[in-house]
Amino acid sequence: MRSWVFVMSKQEYSIQRVSKWQCIQILFKYHYLKDISKSFKSRFNYGLIKDGVCVGVIIFTGFPVPELSKGMLGLSRNDQEGLFELSRLCLRPEVQQSEHNLASWFVSRAIRSLRKDTSVRVILSYADADFHNGTVYLACNFNYYGLTESKKDFWILQPDGLFVKHSRGPTKHLQGEWRPRSRKHRFVLVFDKSLSVLWGKE
Repeated sequence: MRSWVFVMSKQEYSIQRVSKWQCIQILFKYHYLKDISKSFKSRFNYGLIKDGVCVGVIIFTGFPVPELSKGMLGLSRNDQEGLFELSRLCLRPEVQQSEHNLASWFVSRAIRSLRKDTSVRVILSYADADFHNGTVYLACNFNYYGLTESKKDFWILQPDGLFVKHSRGPTKHLQGEWRPRSRKHRFVLVFDKSLSVLWGKE
């Protein structure tokens, strides 16, 4: 018996700016980082819309720390204009599985929208090695720059026996434990041709 493959038309989808609250609805339910709180950073948020419903989100923020621009691009910590991190990408699983390469289609068009809305020199994205390898970014012409360095985070023991990751500050008098931080694949897309990424390509 002949088998048929039905390919959904991407004309069913559109990209539009969405609120932080709309992002929260998707991220809390479907993103692997279940500890995201309502205080997560958002700057330029784009939604994947189908039949009037937001079924995926992409969040672009500034670099997480200004010093990153020096180690990555040789720029001053005060030179942050146009430097973005694609900090969150999430689609509803049943939507992502319904059509081949929908995630990369969404990323490429969200980037196109971002460039219309603001000046973009560089976009950086990480893929947590414990969960995925970032194939979607390679499909969108990002260059790969290897894994982040091995580091550890301090987790503070709470009265209920659970642990909470320590964000910053001294740990000397805190009760808890050091745990290895998951390493991340680094992907970079450069639009400003006067800039060069100092990390070695892999």
